[in-house]
Amino acid sequence: MGQPEVSEDCIQMYFKVKGPVTQFLGRAHLCRAQLCAPKSTENLEEFENCVTQYMKVINFAKGEPRYHFLVFNASVLYWRMARPFLKPGCSHRLIASLSQMVNVLNQLEEEDTEWRAELMLELLDCYLHAGRRDEAATLCATAAPFIKAYVPHRYRQVFAIMVQHELMDELQLKEEKKTSTSLSVTFHMNVLKAILLLFELAHLSLTLKCEEVSSGCLSDLKKIDSEDPGTLIEIECLEYELEALRLEKKMRTYTRAAVEAQLSMMQRLDVALQRASRLGDPRVIQVVCATQWNLCLPLLQHNLRHHLRKSLTNIADILEKVDSLLVLLRCQVHMELAQIAEDEDRLEPAMQHLHKAMRLDSCGLYREELSSALNRLRLCTLLYQCPGRAEDKATLAVEQAKKAGPKDSVRKKRALLVDAGLALAPDTFQIVLDSENEAKVFTGKNRGRFSFLFAKARHHSISVDKAAGHLRRLGNENDKERIQIWAELAKVAWKQGVWDVCRAASRFCLLYDSVKTKKPSRMKRGTCKAPTHDLLRKLAEVAFIAAEATVHLLQSEGVQLNERPNPPEDLSQHSAGYMPESPEENAEWVVYRTWIEGLSQYAMSSWLRAAEIGQELQEAWIVQNAVVSILNHNRHLLAAGRQRELVDTLQQLLSIVKATGHSGDSLMLVMLCNALARGLILGWIPAQTPEKSRRVMRPNLSHAPLDSGATSEVKAAVEVCEFALSLTSGVQPDEAVPTEARQQLIATWVKAKQLLQQQIGPRLGTDEQSTNEDVSSVTRVLVALEMYSCNGLGLMDFTVPPVAQLVKMASECSWADPLVELQTLMRLAHFAHAAHDHALTMACSEKATQMGIRSLRTFSRVQAQLVAEVLSSTACIQGMSLMENLKGRKWLRLAAAKAFTEGVRYAMRRGSGGPSVHRT
Repeated sequence: MGQPEVSEDCIQMYFKVKGPVTQFLGRAHLCRAQLCAPKSTENLEEFENCVTQYMKVINFAKGEPRYHFLVFNASVLYWRMARPFLKPGCSHRLIASLSQMVNVLNQLEEEDTEWRAELMLELLDCYLHAGRRDEAATLCATAAPFIKAYVPHRYRQVFAIMVQHELMDELQLKEEKKTSTSLSVTFHMNVLKAILLLFELAHLSLTLKCEEVSSGCLSDLKKIDSEDPGTLIEIECLEYELEALRLEKKMRTYTRAAVEAQLSMMQRLDVALQRASRLGDPRVIQVVCATQWNLCLPLLQHNLRHHLRKSLTNIADILEKVDSLLVLLRCQVHMELAQIAEDEDRLEPAMQHLHKAMRLDSCGLYREELSSALNRLRLCTLLYQCPGRAEDKATLAVEQAKKAGPKDSVRKKRALLVDAGLALAPDTFQIVLDSENEAKVFTGKNRGRFSFLFAKARHHSISVDKAAGHLRRLGNENDKERIQIWAELAKVAWKQGVWDVCRAASRFCLLYDSVKTKKPSRMKRGTCKAPTHDLLRKLAEVAFIAAEATVHLLQSEGVQLNERPNPPEDLSQHSAGYMPESPEENAEWVVYRTWIEGLSQYAMSSWLRAAEIGQELQEAWIVQNAVVSILNHNRHLLAAGRQRELVDTLQQLLSIVKATGHSGDSLMLVMLCNALARGLILGWIPAQTPEKSRRVMRPNLSHAPLDSGATSEVKAAVEVCEFALSLTSGVQPDEAVPTEARQQLIATWVKAKQLLQQQIGPRLGTDEQSTNEDVSSVTRVLVALEMYSCNGLGLMDFTVPPVAQLVKMASECSWADPLVELQTLMRLAHFAHAAHDHALTMACSEKATQMGIRSLRTFSRVQAQLVAEVLSSTACIQGMSLMENLKGRKWLRLAAAKAFTEGVRYAMRRGSGGPSVHRT
């Protein structure tokens, strides 16, 4: 009747009076056991007390046949209490009591064999989860024959467990076949074993992204032609996961077509979940839900997750209906549903989902995150109240800023964000914020050319240094919560373009980096501990924001990342004979320039720190984003041939990428390796010989060797190039990169080999053992072209194959990139002309011209401009060759003039001042 207090009083009175030993004593113990049942799986003392009461009942009742019904009742009530302990990390606590319960029921030969089989299977799972394999095998020896004889429809389950966990040796398997009632049963067991193994292999291959293996398993499963509806649903789920894997490999970025395809699969899985629900098998239901969750993961982005509300709601409802023990999955589903509800401003449903997630978070993996989210939503529901805690004030201000509409002024958004910062750091946030306020800059009486710049730099440096004192004064107070709030403040300010607040908040957040990011201690067996991974990810995210915001500050000063500022023009009037002072000799200018350089270093160190966090977490995507950010923001240096200035940074990045893997982004790896290798060799390449004195075929024997320091750097460059070339050789199709990117890497490798005075063998390639003949043949042609380009420059000349042989090799290649093929034809025409082979020059140039004209119609605007440049160069080569081979044939002069005219026309289309023939 829902009055436990009355029940407690009655039980207390019963045990105060020493009554007769009858069934009522057992019933009293059962009542007391239910009253002291644990409220959660964390309360072990209540659990032990409750188990003690049930054990008293069965010890009292098992000796008297007329009281055996109490043993059965005790087992049922015990199981209702114990079932929540089957969660991960808790099931080992049930082994002692559950094994005793199973033994007693077997001794009494309980008539409800279905119930005995159920408890046996649950005990078997507990043994396996606890790693007690020997005890599991012993239990199977008695449980399997019992279930086969009395509960045959559950035999498949126990047999599957025995096969899956190898609890049955060869002798037992033969004995199983002997005792089978018919050949059909033996065949059924063999088929069952095959199905289980195929499913296991298929799921393992999907995890490892081995499409061919999982596809083969799926094909074999379909051939078995099972009539079991549950198996058919599992095969259907496997098909969807395989389809999702193929989609992921085909489209690395989520285009609209990819999203629609994924959502279509989700709809089909919704139908499969309905069929599984009607079937009523909890195992099949859980398989479908797990598949749906796996397919949901790529779509759980801010702008896409609203499409998943129906599917996630179905998953949550049906898993709750069957009281599924996939508690971690259920917790994550409710967390996502809470986020979707919050996006739609439905705060009450969001809080309900968070409460459910907290109850399901048995290991406490998301305890802090869920508590923080619940507190944040609670604050959002407050109307006319001001929170008392500083952290709550800051959280509420950030949430109000997030909800500001597009029509709200920047001043209003900034005011809310500033309030959040002031709540967290009332002592220093305003000081750091004013570091960029030029109205606060005091220049004094001096009004020199660089006075204001000097004062601004000094004011900023002094102000931001104050931030460190805030953390020293605050200590460890609510540190994890404050990191989350500072990070959210920085992110919101970044999204809304409030740059000064963004930079200040990022700086305060990153103060915690060196103090609070210690590795989690090793977990004890059977326990769960919340990791610091989420905290580290948050700091990595803020490091990215801090770097981007610092680049924005540099741009507001008129300076690009890693560039030196230009001194302002001196507009003051001076007397005759005045000698202007060099800015580099002016102390004020040096301070300002040093400040600008420090900002660049801060941005670069922030990206590097994010990459280090990615390495610590072994999450390659964080490292990948750091590499891409650094390469993108320094492309002006790369284009200007100033890679040497980035060598230290690029070396650190490459070591981190090697430690974490490049996550299938081979293009990023090639670009990183090429930039690093170019930086290592650029300082050792001598000034190039003027074009007129260059020789094409005659070897040059006078070249000075490199010193030891230069040799070590150039050797390192060769190793870097060969590392990247070996990964992209074509052995693994997923690692293939565009030929254009590989061509740049080959050019760097060939130049490094020339600097080391190392000839390239007749294979015309690196040491990679590529089985992809198309890639290998293209590589050989590109290597030979770069060897031709490097000859005649005053360094060691390569021994190169004849141009005619190279043209033949190129014609036999299968070119994946038409633009690279076109450039190759133009370069072959150039080297044929340099070798005075007029016929070959004309053949290559004609082929290049025809291909280029066709390409102009299909290429994009940028590609078409490159094609026009190649066509201009090709026409000029053709014209020069015709002029050199006139031999009195006047009509060839007209052809040459026409070729030069075409060259000019294509150059005008390119938009350049003229063609560029040589590629060095």
